[in-house]
This record gives sequence, C-alpha cells and structure tokens, in this order.
Amino acid sequence: MEPKRKLRRILVFVLGISIIFACFYSFYYMKRMIPQTLRVVKGQQSDVRLPLPITATLRSEDGMVELEASGARISDIPSDQIHIMLDEGFSLYGEEVGQYSLGVQLFGVFSFREIQVEVVEEEMVVPCGCPIGIYLDMDGILIVGTGQVTDLQGNASEPAYGLVRSGDYILQVDEKEVDTKEELVAAICASNGERVVLTVRRSGQEIQVEVPVVQTAADEYKAGIWVRDDTHGIGTLSYVDMDGDFGALGHGISDSDTGQVIEDDGGLLYDATIRSVIKGTINGPGSLAGVINYGDAHQLGEIYDNTECGIYGKLSEEAKRRFDQWECMPVAYRQEVKVGPAQIRCCVDGEVKSYDIQIIRADMSSTGNKGLVIQVVDDRLLALTGGIVQGMSGSPVIQNGRIVGAVTHVLVNDPTRGYGIFIENMLEAAK
Repeated sequence: MEPKRKLRRILVFVLGISIIFACFYSFYYMKRMIPQTLRVVKGQQSDVRLPLPITATLRSEDGMVELEASGARISDIPSDQIHIMLDEGFSLYGEEVGQYSLGVQLFGVFSFREIQVEVVEEEMVVPCGCPIGIYLDMDGILIVGTGQVTDLQGNASEPAYGLVRSGDYILQVDEKEVDTKEELVAAICASNGERVVLTVRRSGQEIQVEVPVVQTAADEYKAGIWVRDDTHGIGTLSYVDMDGDFGALGHGISDSDTGQVIEDDGGLLYDATIRSVIKGTINGPGSLAGVINYGDAHQLGEIYDNTECGIYGKLSEEAKRRFDQWECMPVAYRQEVKVGPAQIRCCVDGEVKSYDIQIIRADMSSTGNKGLVIQVVDDRLLALTGGIVQGMSGSPVIQNGRIVGAVTHVLVNDPTRGYGIFIENMLEAAK
C-alpha cells in the first residue's frame, strides 16, 4: 500500500502544480491580450473582439462610452454594462472627445483591468512607401568598444578597458564639451599623456571616468576607445500628415555594434534612389541597395526624434508639396485590424507600388514595434525581393482603405514573413 500512497501523493502534487501553472498562465495570457488603451473615432461605432478564455463583464465606468453586444443596434442611451462569452465581440461608441474608463470583471465579479477608452477625432495621413536617406547626429560621442594601442617602446595595452562601456556617450573631456570625433581626438592629444577625465552618459546618468592616455607617436596620444558620432542609412517613409509631420521605419535606428537605439541630437532626411535588390533567403536576409542623394536640393526635412517605434520629424514646405496630391487615408486603430488580406506600399523597382500580403496575427496589447505578423503573398514582390528585405522597414500596411501599420522586421528563417507595428503606436510615439 505504501508505494500506491506515494504515487497518489505525487499525482496530487503534479495536479496541484499544473492547476497553479494554468491559473498563472491564464492570468498572464489575459493581461497580455487585453489592451490597456482602445481608441475610437468620435461618432463612429468600433467593433472589438477580445480573445478571452473565460466570461467577463464590461462596464462603462463614466457612462460616456456606449457598449453593445455584437450585432446589436447602438442605443441612444449609454449602456451601463454588457456580458461577453469567451471570444464574443462587442461594440464601442462615443459622442464626446475625451478619455474614459472601461472596467473588465472576470465572471462578472473580480475586477481585472481598466481599459482607457480614448474617443478621438478621425486622423488622416498619406501612406507613402518611398525610399529615404537618413542622416542622424548622436547626442554625444558613442563608445562602441575599446582596443589595444602600442606606445613608443612597442608595448601594447588597452588603457580604457573596464573603465568605459559600449553604449556610453562621451560628453566632455576634462570638463570641456566635445561633439565630434575630431574634437575628442584633439582633446586627448592636448593632454600630453596625462590621464583625462571623461564625462559620459550611461543609462541616462552622467558620470565621470578617469582614463589613462598612451603616446603612440610624436604629438599623438590615444586612449584606446572606438567611437562614432553619427550614422546614416536607407529606409522607407511610412506616412506624412496634414501638417507635414512624418514618421518612418517603424523601429528605431540602432547602432550596429552596440545594438542600442541611438540617442540622437536630430538629423536630416534626404532623397534616396534604389539601385539594386539583394533577395532574401532562409537565414540570409536581403536588402535594398541604393544611394542617398545628399545636398540641399535633395534635403526633404529634419529629423527630430529617434524612438523604438520609428523616426519622426517635419518635411520642408517644398517636400510636403510632393505629397499634396497623394491619396489621404484614415487611420485604423488596433481593434479594426483583421487577420486576412492587406497590402504594403513600397518602392523596390524605381516606382512606389502596392503588393498583396496576409496579416497572420495582430497582438492587440502590443505597444512596441512587433504587434503585427505579416506574410508577403504577391508573386511580383516575391520575384523581386524574396519577401521582406532590409530597407523596406517603414513600408505602410493598408487594409480596407485604411492605414493600419508599417513593416518593421523580417523573420530570418522565412523572408516571406515579418513583423509590423500598429500605426497608432507610431502616431503615439510621434507625440
């Protein structure tokens, strides 16, 4: 009997652990799948479907947002609450611009989350899809690593090792501001071999670091620090709004060595021309190869901000006029994005065109740049690029006559698939 009792205890223990795990996973899943914010256009009904594994009650806490079960006519009297079963949908409707609360109760009893419902005026933007050249100044001089230097006697050393870190930004040398690599080199050479005190920004905090300096030649001194003070590249313009403000890329510009989103001090946007395409293959992401047309005549505007959700700025009046005749589209919010057919707009053969894709997944709770999973199904684009390639980041995603997002990343093991960002996340980051 003793072995059976032990087995029973083990089974009870395993069952208990499984139940606890299932409860925690369900809690995590629901937290992940229920968005913190829903935006609806003033005076327009918005249908929402939350993939809940259990029943829930939704309560309009402010009484200013009407709730109805799917298919029901919107009443002239705000609904107080509705009950939804599992994957059942519901509708939101608001007549007054503002921010309101929507309470979620599990089984109609346990308060689980408050969703902020923002009733907004309809937003209109121009989905672009044209290639752009990006020049970005760094806010400080970025340290990408340290290296060995050789002194006059032939001895090798790495003076800055362990003192500075990749991702630090140098702001001052011996309390004197430096903005460029050339100014940094001059300041270190002016030390005549004495230690220098670097003021660096690390994780948002300014600290001072004392670094030895090595003489490597006549009138030449080095600290063994690899640095970078600007970056440039080619991407895709996502949208332009009525005021000439733009968003591009759908993700931040990161340093190729540190992998961190660059802390910028503004930049410039230029015309770019795509010259060739390197097709994407499994485990071999392709790219658009082109040239940035530098010069005042080709400058499109200024970059103000580099964020996780894209780069933002303002077009010049001349550049804005280029898009005055382009089709303007309403913005679709996350609950309006459906799994199914859509299009992306991009330029891979010298002309901006729309290509067919499928939206495979839409994560309603996403606040970052990977809320959508898409797949290219258009034979024309597959023949040209093999799918999604570097340089297509920012290509607007359009569904049912609305702009819903932008392409951000390719899946390395399947170039036909990639990630996208909700357009509302880009617009929110622009603020």
